[in-house]
Amino acid sequence: MNKNKIYFASDFHLGTPNIEESRLREKQIVSWLDDIKKDAKSVYLIGDIFDFWFEYKEVVPKGFVRLLGKIAELTDSGIGVHIIVGNHDLWMKDYLIKECGVKIYYEPIQINENNKTIFIGHGDGIGHGEKSFKLIKKIFTNKICQWLFSRIHPNTAIKIAQNWSRKSRENGETPDYLGSENEYLEQFCISHKKDNPEVDYYVFGHRHLPLEIEITNDCKYINTGDWINHFSYALFDEKEKIKLNYFNK
Repeated sequence: MNKNKIYFASDFHLGTPNIEESRLREKQIVSWLDDIKKDAKSVYLIGDIFDFWFEYKEVVPKGFVRLLGKIAELTDSGIGVHIIVGNHDLWMKDYLIKECGVKIYYEPIQINENNKTIFIGHGDGIGHGEKSFKLIKKIFTNKICQWLFSRIHPNTAIKIAQNWSRKSRENGETPDYLGSENEYLEQFCISHKKDNPEVDYYVFGHRHLPLEIEITNDCKYINTGDWINHFSYALFDEKEKIKLNYFNK
């Protein structure tokens, strides 16, 4: 079988809300990766794979061995695995590069596949929305702040981060589609497309809601949803189209 398909997924949020539920979700993700390895050319994991991830010089968060082992298996077999960091796992460094063979990106990327141009990002801090989050992200990505956080013992630091993540999640459930004018990622696509007519697809996560929206006659915005409620992903197939799919095992 030809390995010519490209897969996109995001927002696994492994680690939340507890070990038991996270473990079940991790097994489903591994099962999905097992399913797609037969025809995958590459896999793009576009942010918030972990609910929290911070790499100290000699320490990483424990757990997730099933997923990490499966990713290493994919890359060892020649399948490209690309990770674009999200707002929950933006502190990735080189551990997954060295141990699992992935490529990591800290900003949105643009790729060309089969004469199609695809703009890919997690979606956090893009466009005109999330003003308070943009400020927080500047703090989180500041080198001095990262260094100061790394001085905290991992037991305490991880507990702080887990509590922060839990509090942010308590602010409300993922809203349904808000209409074009209120969907800041859709508005970003509309604005960006005007200056970048070559883009055929925008693929984002972060929103936790599977979306497939026509930006222009020759351009679509795809949101990959999440694996907490939807178990959704996007597939770029041999017909040179990206479409949403759902994993139901």
